[in-house]
Formats: sequence, structure tokens, C-alpha cells
Amino acid sequence: MLAFITKNNKEEFEPYYLYDSSEIKQNCRTFQNISYKNKSIHFATMANINSDFLKIIKEENTNVFVNSMGHLKQVMDVGYKGHEIIFTSSAMTEKMMKTIKTNGIKTYLDSPMQLRRWSKLNPNIPVGIRCNIGDSIKPYSNHAGSFIGKTSRLGFSIEEIKQISDKSKITSIHVYVGTDITDITYFMNCYSALIKIAKYFPNLNSLNFGGGFGVSENGEKTFDIDEYNSQLNKLLEVASKNLGRDLSIILEPGRIIGANSGYFICNVSDIKKKDNSILVGVNASIAQFPRPLMYPDLALDPVKVVRDGKVLSGKEQHVSIIYGNSTYSRDIFRKDIYLPEIETGDILVFGNAGAYSSSSYSEFLGFDKPEEYFI
Repeated sequence: MLAFITKNNKEEFEPYYLYDSSEIKQNCRTFQNISYKNKSIHFATMANINSDFLKIIKEENTNVFVNSMGHLKQVMDVGYKGHEIIFTSSAMTEKMMKTIKTNGIKTYLDSPMQLRRWSKLNPNIPVGIRCNIGDSIKPYSNHAGSFIGKTSRLGFSIEEIKQISDKSKITSIHVYVGTDITDITYFMNCYSALIKIAKYFPNLNSLNFGGGFGVSENGEKTFDIDEYNSQLNKLLEVASKNLGRDLSIILEPGRIIGANSGYFICNVSDIKKKDNSILVGVNASIAQFPRPLMYPDLALDPVKVVRDGKVLSGKEQHVSIIYGNSTYSRDIFRKDIYLPEIETGDILVFGNAGAYSSSSYSEFLGFDKPEEYFI
């Protein structure tokens, strides 16, 4: 990575994203290596929809999960076929349902009204439903809100599930436990609650456990995939005995597949001093690197300073604020971060930027979408 930055960057350059392809591949393999045999891994494309990114995960036999017509078109343009795609949305229109039917895509519905509409349009085509299990466990809530429970707008409630008149056409049930979660016990509790619902559906053949696998903000892998694998297999072994049959499972990892593979790279263009802080201005904006705007107190991407082809590691560190080159008051990348002595022309490398960064780019402040490179 450092060689690429040194070779391709002059004193001034346009900000860009850089990805380590080997990390993306390894993260895909981590989920493919989960030992439960009857499984399917579907990357959640809202985390990163770059076509080169998608080609890499496709080579690793990782399928996709999409939630919009735009992303559906993009994954199909890369070469994904109907059976490799899962579509889940809320407030789904008839036009969307017809497109899904035409392309043979597995889908999950979000409400009783959607199910009635689907049954009318596609009376002989099986479908899945998204389940809100919040009445069964205490919902976990964080910076992204709640995905289950009374405060969530998503999915069939337990009572709505019981009231479905014809459950024979429902062949899969889905839960999304939340986002950026590392508590393995919480995952298993949610999965157990979903498995309890399985008894209502005589033709059920799969359980979709969704995503939510946590990534720490400093780029370290804190999600214990080995412990997750162990507990998942124990849970499914018991479930198979209780249900009298084995079910396939679907997992939808998103941010965890790409986060630690990506970097956002920009140039120091201004330096100011205010009170006891150093204000470091860069030639980029949070419109191009949006996570600090969406989660200003949470998005603490690690930062390295590169000068003359080397990463600075001086002992003297200064409390710094990194800000963008617009007049928008919230154009702030990091607050209260300790950095070495900065000079204009230095290169800042933000880590943990491979997911929900480039895909969230906004034209709000008038900046160009950054280029994305893969090495």
C-alpha cells in the first residue's frame, strides 16, 4: 500500500480510496470457512457497490444481498444471476415484485400487505418473510437504531406471523439482529428466537440470519468468528433435532467483508493553531468520506501520516482536528486525535474505510466522487 501511495502521489493530488484485494478475499473466506455445510454467504451490497469490489467477492464464491433496484442492476451487470441474489426491501412496489419474479431472485417480504400483494401477483411462487422477534428478546440498540422490537418499523411481528392464513408458500424466514455487534450470545439469542418461529411453516427450508457482524473503529478484528462458528453449530444441531430436519442457513455479512481492506487518502493543504489544538485542513470533504458525518462520535477511523514515502511515528504528538476544505461547519474528519508534527503536503491515510464510505458519497457540497483503486 505504501509503495502505491508513494509512486502515484505528487505533492498535490485528488483524494481517493485504495483497497487491499487480498484482505477482501480473506474476509470472504473467513465466512465461507464456517463449518456448517448447508450455508450460503451473501454480501450486503449497501456496504460497497463498487463493481471491482463485487468482482473480487464473486471470484470468492460469495453471493449478494441487495435492497434496491439500483443495486440489483449493478450486481446483475457484474454477472450475478437470480439464484445468487437475495432481495429484501420495505414498502416494495408491484413493479419491484415483477422484476424479482422475472429474474428468479429469492426475496423476503416485510409486511402482511406485501405478502397479500405477492400472493396475488405470484400465487405459485414461494417467498420468505422478514421477522421482527423483538417480543421474544430484549432488543439491542446502538448508533444505527433498533432493527427489531417495538421501535423498529421492519418485519412481521409475532402476532402477524401467527395470523398468516396460508403459511405453506413461505419457505424461508429472515431476521436482522442489528449492526456492528460483537456479542456472540446476542446473535445466538436472536437466532434461537427465529428458530422458534420455524414451527409455524410446514415447507420451511432455510433460515436467514442476516448480518450485523461488528467491526471495531480502529480497524482491529474484534468479532470472534471462531466462537461464533462453534456456537452456531451447537445451536443448529439442537434445532435440527427439534424440527426433525436440517435447514440451510443464509448469512449476510456487510461491513465486515470490506472495512479493514480500504483506505481513504488525502493531502494536507492547510494548518492552523487554535487554543491548544492543531487544525489540519485537507483537500477533501466528508461528502467524499461520509461516515464521520453520519456518526461524528463513533467514526474514529485510524489515521497515519505519510511523508517522503515513510509513515511518521514521532514521539511528540499534538492534539489535532482534521477538517475538510468546505465552509460547512460539520466538515470534520476527526476531533481530538493525536498526530505528529504536520506539514502541508503530508499525506493522511484513513484506515478502516472499505465499507459505508465510498458507497455513501454525496453531491451535497459539490465535490467529485473519489476514484477507487485496488491492489
